[in-house]
Amino acid sequence: DDKEAEVSSKKSSTAQRGWLSQAIRFASGGTELDDQDIAPILETLKGRLMGKNVAEEIASKLCESVRTSLVGKKRAALSSINGIVEGAVEDALVRILTPKKQTDVLREAMRAKSDGRVYSIVFIGVNGVGKSTNLAKVAHWLMGHGLKVMLCACDTFRSGAVEQLRTHATRLGIPLFERGYEKDPSSVAREGLKHAAATGIDVVLVDTAGRMQDNEPLMRALAKLVHSNDPDLVLFVGEMLVGNDAVDQLTKFHQKLIDLCPVAKASKPRSVDAICLTKYDTVDDKVGAALSMVYVSGAPIVFVGTGQSYQDLRKLSVKNFVDQLMR
Repeated sequence: DDKEAEVSSKKSSTAQRGWLSQAIRFASGGTELDDQDIAPILETLKGRLMGKNVAEEIASKLCESVRTSLVGKKRAALSSINGIVEGAVEDALVRILTPKKQTDVLREAMRAKSDGRVYSIVFIGVNGVGKSTNLAKVAHWLMGHGLKVMLCACDTFRSGAVEQLRTHATRLGIPLFERGYEKDPSSVAREGLKHAAATGIDVVLVDTAGRMQDNEPLMRALAKLVHSNDPDLVLFVGEMLVGNDAVDQLTKFHQKLIDLCPVAKASKPRSVDAICLTKYDTVDDKVGAALSMVYVSGAPIVFVGTGQSYQDLRKLSVKNFVDQLMR
């Protein structure tokens, strides 16, 4: 019994010394972070990101970049390793969501107006993601800031597309430029932009046919429209409900526009400039596909659609978005 008591006392003393040693290390800082400290925490955070719909490859790359940046760094006094790693991941997420190529649609449209020229946005994406509806929401938002907006119907392929756009134009009380069906969309856009300039329009929003990213003829027609009319913004409209399928769509649209660039413009090919996400309100906190889309394209998210009415459009708050991913 005495021996057992002695062993127990030694164990207790060792535990106390271990606890005291950890407490001193925590308070004093100065120790270097190593893989053993960081790896388990990053693995947990990677799982959390994937649970929010971030693509596995992107979650892995992000965590690896954080690991590389932290290993060997000195830990500040009174800082927990968990806190350091989570803070580094949050910083990395903010950097991804704040790409170098920033886009302020309203400021750019206002600048174009002051320069006496028409500002143009071409809306692109696959079938059924809500391009026309969100185009109308953007029109309403621009009108709310005092800009004269015109819609341009360049979906000359899908039956009913022109009528759908006319309905939006009528409800919004703005002009629609259209030439019906089976016309060259690129020529319609060009005529529409000339008409806008001649009639005092500030912004032209160009609707295009929804197309699957693998449809070569339609992708060729889209590349022609974009490269020959050189819009101020090529806006990819993606749907949050399809998750990482939207990442594949965006990647292929982005690359096809570059690949199908005319030789004459090969030195400055156009691609996706910015992203609008629809049905953002329907996915709760499973917002990770949006991070993946920015990561693969370098294009910022400029709008998110949050409902069915024209008012249901807002800018993405990077801080709120990161909070959603991390909680």
